[in-house]
Amino acid sequence: MTTYGIEFVPGAINVKQVVNYTKLAESKDIDYAWITNHYNNRHAYPTLAMIAANTDTIKMGPGIMNTFTDTPAAIASFMATLNEISDGRAVLGIGPGDLSTLPKLAIDPVKPVGHLKEGVEQIRKLLAGEEVKKSGNMEFFDYDGAKLTGVTLPGKKGIPVYIGAQGPKVLELAGTIGDGALINASNPKDFQVAIPIIKKAMEAVDKKKFDVGAYTAMSIDRDEKKARNAAKIVAAFIAAGSPPALLQRHGLDLNNVAKIKEALGRFDFKTVGGLVGDGEIDAFTIAGTPDMVKQKCEDLAKSGVTQIIFGSPLGPDMTNSIRLLGKYIV
Repeated sequence: MTTYGIEFVPGAINVKQVVNYTKLAESKDIDYAWITNHYNNRHAYPTLAMIAANTDTIKMGPGIMNTFTDTPAAIASFMATLNEISDGRAVLGIGPGDLSTLPKLAIDPVKPVGHLKEGVEQIRKLLAGEEVKKSGNMEFFDYDGAKLTGVTLPGKKGIPVYIGAQGPKVLELAGTIGDGALINASNPKDFQVAIPIIKKAMEAVDKKKFDVGAYTAMSIDRDEKKARNAAKIVAAFIAAGSPPALLQRHGLDLNNVAKIKEALGRFDFKTVGGLVGDGEIDAFTIAGTPDMVKQKCEDLAKSGVTQIIFGSPLGPDMTNSIRLLGKYIV
C-alpha cells in the first residue's frame, strides 16, 4: 500500500505557516511531514516540535539531518524528545550531508558514507537506552560512556530511520541499515536503477520490510500551464546539478543543460524559464493537472515506490495544491 508524505521548507515560509500547512495536510490524510534542514533557513528542530504539538496523527521528521552538522548524540536526544512530544510519531531522515554546503561551513566532509553508517549505529544504541562505551572499532564516533538519561526512550518500537540516498554506496547502505530511504527523484527511470541496489543489500542481511520514498518535486494545479511553469526553476536546479549519466538517462540535451546552468549562475531566471522545456520538467518533477499527477504517482508506485513525498514547490498556490493532492491523489 502506498503512503504519502509532504515536504516543507521553512525558508520562504515561517514556522507558523509550516504548522498550518501541515495541519491542512493531516486533514487530507497525508501520512508524513518531512521538514528540510538547511543552516540558512529556520531550524528544523523547533519547527518539528511545533508540528508535533499542533497535530494528532501525521508522522514527522527532519528531511534530512546529517552527522557533520549535528552529532549522533544530539540527533538521538532530539528524536527522543520529538517522539515524546508527538506521542510516538517521530521518524528520522538522515543522510551523508550536502557536499556543496558543508565546505561553506568550514566542514571537510571526508568519508561521508562512513560518517553516516557510524552515526546511525550510535543513534540507535542511544535510543535503545544503551550506555555506549568505547569500542576501538569506530573512526568518527567512538563514544566513551555516552547515555541518554533525561529523556523518554521510544522503547522496543524504536524510531524509524530513513536514509537520504542518491548514489549506489548510500543506496546500498540504506538497504543494509535503514528502515526506509528518501530518494530525490520523481521519475520511474531513476527507481529502476535505485531499487535493485537496495533490494540486493536487503537480501544480504535478510531484511524483509523497507519503505522506498520518492522525494519528488511536485507541482499541481487545475491549470496545466501554471503547474508546469511553477516547476521550471526547480527542474532547472536539479538538471544543473545532475551528472551527465543521469541527464543522458532521461535523454536530455547536455548543451541545453549547460546553458541552464550558466544562466542560473547569473541569476537570470527569465532566460532559465525559456531554456527549461518538457524534457527537464518531466525528468525531474511531477507537474501538471490532477489527472496528470495521479498517473505519474501511479507509475511511481508500479516501479516499487512505497511512499510518495510531495516536495517543493507543490504548485503555484500551496494551499490549493495541498487540497488538490488530498482530493485527487491521496
